[in-house]
Amino acid sequence: MLRIKNYMEDVVDHILPDVLKKYPELCNCKQCISDIKALALNNLPPKYVATPMGEVYTKINELSIQFEADAIRAIIDAIDKVNKSPRHS
Repeated sequence: MLRIKNYMEDVVDHILPDVLKKYPELCNCKQCISDIKALALNNLPPKYVATPMGEVYTKINELSIQFEADAIRAIIDAIDKVNKSPRHS
């Protein structure tokens, strides 16, 4: 049985470190990073894949400039929200 996954998680995981470098004042604790990732993913359309071919198709789609820009925008919006209201003490 094939595993179904949201490929957008891989996209966010790939882009997130580079975006975070632009926010040196941001808390980098596990809670804040997890919240940023969750918020970004909730604001991006899911890209579920179940087959190697589906994964290849999604990777090709990922190369689109608009696709990457959407992911970056969702991450930046999530960073702003978490930065204003972190859930840790």
